Amino acid sequence: MISFISAILCLIFGYLFYGKLVDRVFGSDSNRKTPCFTCQDGVDYIPMPTWKVYLIQFLNIAGTGPIFGAIQGILFGPAAFFWIVLGCIFGGAVHDYMSGMISIRMNGASLPEIIGDNLGNIPRLLMRVVSVVLMVLVGAVFVTTPADLLGMMVPNNGFLFTKEFWIMVIFGYYILATLMPIDKIIGAIYPIFGIALLIMAVGLGYGIFTEPGNVPEVTEAFTNHNPKSAMPLFPGLFITIACGAVSGFHATQSPMMARCLRNEKYGRSVFYGSMITEGLVALIWAAAAIKFADSLDVAGDTPYEKLLNAMTIPETGKMSPALLVNKICHSWMGSVGAVLAVLGVVAAPVTSGDTAFRSARLITADFLHYKQNKVYKRILLSLPLFIGSAVLMMVNFDILWRYFAWVNQTLSVFTLWAITVWLGLRCRREGHSKFEVLIGLIPALWMTMICTSYILIAPEGFGMHPDYAYAITGIVVICFFVSFLSWYKRI
Repeated sequence: MISFISAILCLIFGYLFYGKLVDRVFGSDSNRKTPCFTCQDGVDYIPMPTWKVYLIQFLNIAGTGPIFGAIQGILFGPAAFFWIVLGCIFGGAVHDYMSGMISIRMNGASLPEIIGDNLGNIPRLLMRVVSVVLMVLVGAVFVTTPADLLGMMVPNNGFLFTKEFWIMVIFGYYILATLMPIDKIIGAIYPIFGIALLIMAVGLGYGIFTEPGNVPEVTEAFTNHNPKSAMPLFPGLFITIACGAVSGFHATQSPMMARCLRNEKYGRSVFYGSMITEGLVALIWAAAAIKFADSLDVAGDTPYEKLLNAMTIPETGKMSPALLVNKICHSWMGSVGAVLAVLGVVAAPVTSGDTAFRSARLITADFLHYKQNKVYKRILLSLPLFIGSAVLMMVNFDILWRYFAWVNQTLSVFTLWAITVWLGLRCRREGHSKFEVLIGLIPALWMTMICTSYILIAPEGFGMHPDYAYAITGIVVICFFVSFLSWYKRI
């Protein structure tokens, strides 16, 4: 329990101190007009209250990631606590904050344009394609996932309330949320869902201190405790827990809120603060999952074996974190927990799915220079995205989702290198300390190492022996580092 409490305190202090340092390095300016005023269009560029922008940003980036990812990540052991804390403070929060704030300085530009302006036209073109495909894939999966869950949780009557029924309802909602002005649907319902998810996290936090079971300490953190995964702790843990630490998907969402933020001085609380909040949620779910499993009378010699068995569907043998979420909420919070469980495993993916489609529309509009002030223009741009998503919903996502995890983290690599280059150019141009680039360079090198080693070791990648993969990864990271230093000296 000491490790869990220490991790919570570290995240809070990380926001208060490192977040302030990052904000100072960026140089937020309260006197500079933001895009919601300079580019206001009544659809995507709309001034919104800061508390609402914060809650929307939190739900945009959260989805089921800090819940399901944290539950699956704790199977690797308490090393998950280390990664959530360090990854969140020094990687994910910097990644989300800088992508949002640079977008503000670029009049609300989407992620591919930020990457292209800093890394060149080839990365720009690549990120345009990857980002849109990623958003459509997220949208498709976040139709079928909540529809599956609702089909299991809500009694059906013929077609009514079946999986197919919920797919139609959720997809219909996505279409409306993508086309309507951001303050009409997303701005109206997100705060409700956001508050509910935070209440659920507080309730679980209370249960961690009052319910039976044990939370492992970090003294057990340096070996892989996962009873099923053949993937080594490094990099398996760092790909499994993405949304609670570092996730490339987040940088596609930050520009949406960059178009609604009233003042740059609120950037730290909205962008950096949302990621820290997500880290807190991930920590709570990781600790709650392992403690709850430890208290169960199920097969397993260790809490990790019990956790794996507790979230395995007996009929299919497949792992379902949603099953465990439902059990924990019912057991620890009763009828209130049952309602919150629905919000946690259904509303969370829905609130990421709709903004994924919206983000895909905005990314496409940016590189086509196609204004979105008229409804028919938004329909023309969105129609191919919805058709593509409908086709993808018919595909088995078991393998595709494994590649998605790697592509998602690879997107964060491009974003972090773009941030590092932006900082480097700013340091040279304005005479800032050369050490300021480190806030981008260190996480950029780390995520380059994670993604390279994963694709070399993973069975869906090259399937190499870890020793060879680590050696190649070291060479790749050194090449990136030397290339950056060479470029930095030339500018």
